[in-house]
Amino acid sequence: MKVIIIGAGVLGVSVARQLAVAGEDVLLLDQSGPGTGTTATTFAWTNSSRKPDPDYHRLNLAGMEEHARLAGQLRGAPSYFPSGALQWADAASEQRLARNVERLQSLGYPARWVTPGGATRIAGDLRIPAAVTSIAHFPSEGYVLPDLFVGNLLADAEQHGAECAIGEVVAVDDRPDGVSVTLAGGKVCRSDRVVLAAGRWTERLAARAGIHVPMATDAGRGAQAVGLLGYARSPELDLRCVIHSPGLNLRPAAGGHTVLQALDLNADVDPADPPSADGDIASTLARRFSALLTDPSRAPQIDLRVGFRSLPADGHTVAGYASAQSRVYCLVSHSGVTLAPILGRLVAAEITTDQEQDLLRAFRPTRFTGLQRSDIEVDQHATSLGEQ
Repeated sequence: MKVIIIGAGVLGVSVARQLAVAGEDVLLLDQSGPGTGTTATTFAWTNSSRKPDPDYHRLNLAGMEEHARLAGQLRGAPSYFPSGALQWADAASEQRLARNVERLQSLGYPARWVTPGGATRIAGDLRIPAAVTSIAHFPSEGYVLPDLFVGNLLADAEQHGAECAIGEVVAVDDRPDGVSVTLAGGKVCRSDRVVLAAGRWTERLAARAGIHVPMATDAGRGAQAVGLLGYARSPELDLRCVIHSPGLNLRPAAGGHTVLQALDLNADVDPADPPSADGDIASTLARRFSALLTDPSRAPQIDLRVGFRSLPADGHTVAGYASAQSRVYCLVSHSGVTLAPILGRLVAAEITTDQEQDLLRAFRPTRFTGLQRSDIEVDQHATSLGEQ
């Protein structure tokens, strides 16, 4: 079977690898290069911490478990780290954290309270402010180094015969005898199936094939799909897990660097006029970071990067064919890093066997059939607590 995958982000590359391992003929297309879209600006926290929808919670749990299995199969430097995560609460947020811990414990999700001393031993090189009143530990969570993860997946896919090429897709023609993909410049590629894994560009490309996949597409100041990350080059830290503190989320990056996220600052981020390195947003991020350092005299050096979330209109993953007759498989998710391994395996299984996978049943694009954007109920948890 010939399969063209549009989009070489973490989801597209994951599906490409699984299909190539299964012996399928795979062409992976991306307009700018593997991992350069949304995957390049993700907080990359693996979790199912704030997923109250039961189907979505189960899918994310399966994604966490699949990460552990996949890590034992991929060559290259480690890119997945089951480090655990800590959530710190102050007086304003302690009740919200307590309710979530109770909910997760009732579901059997690993969650426990720890003391400040215990949290310091878990976290590594950070200072816990006096304003923190309670701390929860989630030992099954972790993080991914996205560029390395995509590189490892792609190398394995190519070793199994997949081809990756740069090309901007301008049209998708879904016909009874197959699918054709037209690139800028006029080249036409034909296949038996197409996987549309184009992230934030999904709605536009799907529409060209007559498929309705509504996304959060506003890219203006403070839009829901707009997010800011800081990449702290210094000081180098011995940070050992993901941290959610009041006002700042942190995760380790390679070489002692740290990825920073302050969700409340997103309201002032305008992609058309990105925040400057010496502006108010950068100063606020640096001040909050310094407040958590054991030596606050060390001035942080932080690079800022504006990203665009791949966010379906209702906040939940889209995975499936546009109709019973369609040969275009739509795949987009706001939880791409957590879900990439499990979606790669399940989507490849559905394409190669035509057998429905139970975990994906609730996430078909057909749920949007006949709905206007105003009719779609949005999951309010979709962009909370560090998901990007």
